[in-house]
Amino acid sequence: QVQLVQSGGGLVQTGDSLRLSCAASGLITFSGYAMAWFRQAPGKEREFVARIASSGGRVDYDPFMKDRFTISKDRAKATIYLQMRSLITEDTAVYYCAEDRASCSTYECRANRDQYDYWGQGTQVTVSS
Repeated sequence: QVQLVQSGGGLVQTGDSLRLSCAASGLITFSGYAMAWFRQAPGKEREFVARIASSGGRVDYDPFMKDRFTISKDRAKATIYLQMRSLITEDTAVYYCAEDRASCSTYECRANRDQYDYWGQGTQVTVSS
């Protein structure tokens, strides 16, 4: 059984930094699959944030977040991270990690939430002004 367990959310102020973690466990080969972060603000659709390839060599970001967010992975810990800097109130959302068991050749595919097979439980990030 695949489990993605998230941690690291919380309440911060504008301009602060925060790091989210997503630890994978279960019957998976962590290094064999791409993983990603999405977020969902109240009343909005779940949107793509960033993705990292199974090898860790390719990363994709939403264009509006790429300058402030960094996705990374630690294979030894079977964990991915999302480092967020210069947070703004618009970053307030529930953040989800996800695992993709199929390959994608386009950005549109990699950013599509329907592409992902397993999801973390979500972690709230609230940025106050």
